[in-house]
Amino acid sequence: MKKIDTIVFDLGGVLVELGGMKTMHAWMGNKYNDERLMELWLSSKTVRNFETGKCSPKVFVENIVKELELPVSPDQFLDQFITWPSGLFPGVQSLLERLGEQYTLVSLSNTNEIHWPIVMNDLGLHTYFHHHFPSHLTGRFKPDLKTFQNVLTTLGKSSNQILFFDDSATNTAAAQKLGIKAIRTIGFEEVARAATRMNLLNAA
Repeated sequence: MKKIDTIVFDLGGVLVELGGMKTMHAWMGNKYNDERLMELWLSSKTVRNFETGKCSPKVFVENIVKELELPVSPDQFLDQFITWPSGLFPGVQSLLERLGEQYTLVSLSNTNEIHWPIVMNDLGLHTYFHHHFPSHLTGRFKPDLKTFQNVLTTLGKSSNQILFFDDSATNTAAAQKLGIKAIRTIGFEEVARAATRMNLLNAA
C-alpha cells in the first residue's frame, strides 16, 4: 500500500473563516442547525449552477433569494455574500508551509467567481498549494463522486495516497466511498489536531 503523499483541503470552514452562516441563519429565522443549512446549500440547484460556472452572479443572487425565500433583495444578498470569506484561521499559513515541504497540497473547493479571487489573492492562499480544483472552473461539484475521481485522475494518484479535510460530513462520506482517507474538520483547530494525531509533520 502506498503511503499518503498528498493532502487535499476544502477551503471554506476549514482554512478560511466564513461569516455567512450566521447571516443565513438570521435570514432563515434560525430554523436549521449548521449541518442542515449546509445540506440545503449543497443540494440547491441554484448554488450548484453558480458554483460550476453555469450562471452569472446576477442570475445566482436573483434565484437564491427566491429559492430560499430570503427576506432581502438580490443586491442586499450580494453585498453580504461578497464578505463571506472573512480571513484565514490563525495558524493556517504556518501549517501549510510546513506540510508543503513534505506533501503535495491541493485545494478542492465548491466555490465561485466572486469568492475564488478573494481567497486566492486577497487572503494569499495561492502561494501554499501545488494544485487547485475550484468547482466553478472544473465544472465539478462536491459531493459528486466524479469530483473526487477527477482529482485522482488528474494527479495520477491512487485513493490511498490522499488525505482529505472537509467540514461537510456529506463530502467526506463521498470521498470515503472511493477509498480516500477523509476526515471531517470544522475549523482549523480540528485540522491542526488531526495533523498532530496523525504525525503528519514527521511522517514523510
